Amino acid sequence: MRPERIAWAGLMAMTVSFGLNFTMGVFFAPTAADYGISTTAMAVAAALGTTVTGLAQHPIGRLLDSIGAKAVLVGGLALISSSYLVLSVVTRTWEFVAAYMVLGGLGFASSSTLTVTTLISRVFRDQAGPALARAALGINLGQLITPWAATALFDPIGVRATYAILGAAGLVVTIYLGLRLPACPGAERPAGGGESLRGRAKLLVAFGLHAATLYVVILMLPKHATELGWNVADAGRLVALAALSAGLTSAAMVRLLRTYRPEMLLRALYLVRIVALILAVFVPGPGVLIAVAILFGAASFPIVPLTMAVMSRGLDPARMGRTLAPAWITHQLSAAVGLGIAGLIHAQTDSYRGYFALGLVFSIACVALVTPARAPRPELAPAG
Repeated sequence: MRPERIAWAGLMAMTVSFGLNFTMGVFFAPTAADYGISTTAMAVAAALGTTVTGLAQHPIGRLLDSIGAKAVLVGGLALISSSYLVLSVVTRTWEFVAAYMVLGGLGFASSSTLTVTTLISRVFRDQAGPALARAALGINLGQLITPWAATALFDPIGVRATYAILGAAGLVVTIYLGLRLPACPGAERPAGGGESLRGRAKLLVAFGLHAATLYVVILMLPKHATELGWNVADAGRLVALAALSAGLTSAAMVRLLRTYRPEMLLRALYLVRIVALILAVFVPGPGVLIAVAILFGAASFPIVPLTMAVMSRGLDPARMGRTLAPAWITHQLSAAVGLGIAGLIHAQTDSYRGYFALGLVFSIACVALVTPARAPRPELAPAG
């Protein structure tokens, strides 16, 4: 497979992985009605699944460096696709939580950005930025296709059959990639321990704050919309709308990265995200959620490949998996904490608006963290 096709394979993988992971938010309201499972239990399942994803990053990083990205990617896609098949037949709350947490959490951990970043970075090395941005289009494509498919299928075939069809579609893509992807470059070389991410601490903190906001807004925005009077189908399509705007931004990033440094583009995206959250917090009424979905989606998802382009710059490809694992541990555990806090705020206030305000504070902090310190002005030599 030629190098550019590796990026397209990454796009296909992320379409399945992120599509199935984030579309769970669309399922929350109809699953609660059809299965008799409380939305609180599903929020707990989301937080626990995200925690499992975070805790799994270190062993997955070691696997990436030992058996290669192909095996990890295919295995992860099989797990997350199978989680939907299992969710189509569960009958008890604990079964739902366990399937979501274990199969979904481990599957997403193995098939998401750490794995795809390692695969692409080993092929393109320090020129991986545009290829990562292209592969990241799969994040948006998955969130565009999958929520629309789910909301279109709920009424004619029901929630359980919708779970089954989406899981089966994921397995078809998994089989195709298993047959077509070559062995991961670099996996045949022995790798020592991971390299230090020293000097990238501010970027790591920003990445964590990004996740703490991203997961809550995307997973809970449909439920927030239904609480403001939207019907289930239209509320679910907000996720697809966010994905469409994110896809357009990601496509633009492929070209912009040829001219501008990723750090500059990161600052611009965080500023747009701040505008989206200001609207979510301070503008009343359900109609504003359309603008929130468009701006938040456009500004948030492209941050992931841009951050990875900066984080992976100059790292040894043979140790990429375990070196980048701490970044993804930070990202996923921050997301889990964010979901937990959002659930507590919602339980006290019956709204997610309070957490959106906290996400606004996080985004302002991210702008400060990714803005380089000004170099001191050189002192003028005394005249004479």
